Amino acid sequence: IRPAIVQARVKTHLSLVRMDELKQTRLQIIQSLGYAAEYKDNETGRHVIRMSHYSKILAEAIGYSPDVVDEIFLAAPMHDIGKIGIPDNILKKQGKLDSEEWEMMKKHPLIGAEIIGEHTNGLLGLARKISISHHEKWDGSGYPYGLKKNEIYPEGRIIAIADVFDALTTERPYKKAWTVEDACQYLIEQSGSHFDPEFVPLFLNRLNDVLEVKEKWKETN
Repeated sequence: IRPAIVQARVKTHLSLVRMDELKQTRLQIIQSLGYAAEYKDNETGRHVIRMSHYSKILAEAIGYSPDVVDEIFLAAPMHDIGKIGIPDNILKKQGKLDSEEWEMMKKHPLIGAEIIGEHTNGLLGLARKISISHHEKWDGSGYPYGLKKNEIYPEGRIIAIADVFDALTTERPYKKAWTVEDACQYLIEQSGSHFDPEFVPLFLNRLNDVLEVKEKWKETN
């Protein structure tokens, strides 16, 4: 055994441990920011968990590499971080928003992008793409930019399906939960208008996996 070799290997190992710790810390920060947005809204932390897993399932079905799938899963909790910047009287309103309130609500993707910052790559870069694009619609009727079809980041199109499916099938103070069947029918009806028509059937083909996640992370009273 040569001391110099042992020393070099120990140094390498410690560097890898520190890198893992940094990655874990970064993930915890990103998830915590995602949870912060949910606490301010009428959602719960379990919404973030479920929709992140749904996004992962869909990304796998699309055929992304394991590394990209993991990045989408890790970035998904940041999708609604911009809601932190929406006034409570709008965000927590029980009734329908008026036109002025709705225009304010539509700013939350841009607010989210500002909070995340100008990152062009990496996990935060992906989180920024998701924040700014997950309310765009395939037919161009979404917001904030009215993008359509492949103008929309594919990660945003993934999150849109996962987010809406969970929102529909979960009870909230202002609505009852839809049945899974009704939610699936909605995805089908909105395929090609709200949602990417190629992604919807891939999501539905993995419905058993989706329902396992839904049951594991169901709401508790």
